[in-house]
Amino acid sequence: MKLVVRAILAAAAALLCLVPSVGAAEKAKPLIVGMELAYPPFEMTDPSGKPTGISVDLASDLAQALGRPVVIENMAFDGLIPALKTGKVDLVISSMTATAERAKSIDFSDPYIATGLCLLLKKDSMAKGVADLDKPGVKVAVKKGTTGHLYATVHLKQAEVLVLDKESAAVLEVSQGKADAFIYDQMSTYQNWQRNQETTKAILDPFQKESWAVGIRKGNDELRAQVNVFLKDYRAKGGFERLGDRYLKAMKDEFKRMGSAFFM
Repeated sequence: MKLVVRAILAAAAALLCLVPSVGAAEKAKPLIVGMELAYPPFEMTDPSGKPTGISVDLASDLAQALGRPVVIENMAFDGLIPALKTGKVDLVISSMTATAERAKSIDFSDPYIATGLCLLLKKDSMAKGVADLDKPGVKVAVKKGTTGHLYATVHLKQAEVLVLDKESAAVLEVSQGKADAFIYDQMSTYQNWQRNQETTKAILDPFQKESWAVGIRKGNDELRAQVNVFLKDYRAKGGFERLGDRYLKAMKDEFKRMGSAFFM
């Protein structure tokens, strides 16, 4: 009889060892981060299809600081906020500008990058700024769901606004002379101009300053506080400086040469 009791107790103990504590289970819960992997070098995939880039590294470092594994969910940019609101993702880290309009439906962390809207122009454009584009017969390309799209909708009343799903499509419209301009962020405008110097030119001084932040579901104040603590510590320890050197060294040096403020 004693042997039977001992066997039962031993089996029970073995089962208990396999069941993690509530705290351990919560700690191991994956941090699901939504992003559109179509914005190199921030959000992209390597040749094998694995997520990589500045935002991926940032998400991984954040998850590590929280003691949680990270899962990257790739989705279209205009689907990120709906996914956050419905709980499909815990956070959005996708070069997302913190705007008052977006803040009506989601919360944001403290800003982690300062940037702004700039112009990629067709080579023969006479425009000196965004105000010169608001004329009949002018076509301005924007990427759907971006702050450039929002700006054009609100401010460009006379120009024709071409709303496109992909950044590459907007750049092609300008480089082929089918659109007069593409409104997009500072870094991308610089990169797209560098790739198409024979057919485009750029105005890199932002006409609207912006900042990127981490998107967080409304009411998730605990996670928001954790993200803000991480971002402050990460910056203080040179984390963003290292990411800039890892992915954007040549651009960083070029911005310094041109006397333009770098965004990281």
